[in-house]
Amino acid sequence: MPSPLETQVRAALDAVNDPATGKGLVASGRVAGLVVRADGKVGFVIETAIGAADEPLRRLAEEAAAGVAGVSAVTAVLTAEATTSARSVPAAKPVSIPQPPAPAPSGVTRPARGIIAVASAKGGVGKSTVAVNLAVAAAKSGLRVGLLDADVFGPSLPTMLGTVGVRPDVKGKRMQPVMAHGLATMSIGYLVDPDQAVVWRGPMVMSAVTQLINDTDWGDLDLLFIDTPPGTGEVQLTLVQKLPLDGAVIVSTPQEVALADVRRGVGMFRKTHVPVLGVIENMAWFEQPDGSRAYIFGQGGAERTAGELGVPFLGALPILPALREGGDNGVPAATGSGTAAEAFRLLADAVSEAIAAAPSNPAPRIVFE
Repeated sequence: MPSPLETQVRAALDAVNDPATGKGLVASGRVAGLVVRADGKVGFVIETAIGAADEPLRRLAEEAAAGVAGVSAVTAVLTAEATTSARSVPAAKPVSIPQPPAPAPSGVTRPARGIIAVASAKGGVGKSTVAVNLAVAAAKSGLRVGLLDADVFGPSLPTMLGTVGVRPDVKGKRMQPVMAHGLATMSIGYLVDPDQAVVWRGPMVMSAVTQLINDTDWGDLDLLFIDTPPGTGEVQLTLVQKLPLDGAVIVSTPQEVALADVRRGVGMFRKTHVPVLGVIENMAWFEQPDGSRAYIFGQGGAERTAGELGVPFLGALPILPALREGGDNGVPAATGSGTAAEAFRLLADAVSEAIAAAPSNPAPRIVFE
């Protein structure tokens, strides 16, 4: 049973009119993941449509919730799905992946029905955090999900998944993925000492990535997420050469120095015929103790850039302590049931819908001249 405070907050949100349906926000199904804590802190997600100007609606909803006696702080997150209009949030269910998948290049076994690169042409934007939580959220929906850490120089999956020191079993000549939080995972971090610096030239890096793909017994996966390293270099070229990628998700922060790299990243995937499924804006704002927002890295830059490039904007994520704590503690925030987990559930649904609508292309042949 909901607490009296939660009941009052729901009533206050339902008193806010949804212009798209003429109903209250709750009745229209726009409010998801409502969390009302005992200390009065409230968080929820407002489902929106790509390109919709719903920021004023978000502010009205926050003000309505903040006006309830006993509420000390409110955080509302706008999350856009890869659809053209708002819809009710369904119960979590398996998402169908298009069949048949694109053929794998000669000599390569296709490890999953849908293969998605999570990329950022710039480091430090939280790409690995997004990749891990997206994969966990997809697995919670009932899909069989794998996660490959393709960052040979800075593998972070063992820390973020709580698997530091784990070594993969080997059966025959194939490595068995390390299972963590419902994911089949593989990382160079499972094979080398955590304190050992990987100092390899390009051909060795490409060989290592190829082996992580081909020498792992991934089993029967629905989705394989690949956490790629920053940049547009050799690892990315190896992936698009060795795997028939079904799409790429670009992660960025709002400031221009990161957005310039988003443009380069989108350009790289387009040149290699990989569909760009959308852009996720991370660290979009920081909520201050008084409930106001500080747009530390600028406001709305990734959404604006996505529109300029003609690619979907999948949603914005604030700076959430739960994401940092989950990454440090090895328990991703998406494993829980709070606002962050709900936001990633919606993002994972949006990515699955986008991949279902994207054309399947075989990996191009890349020739170095």
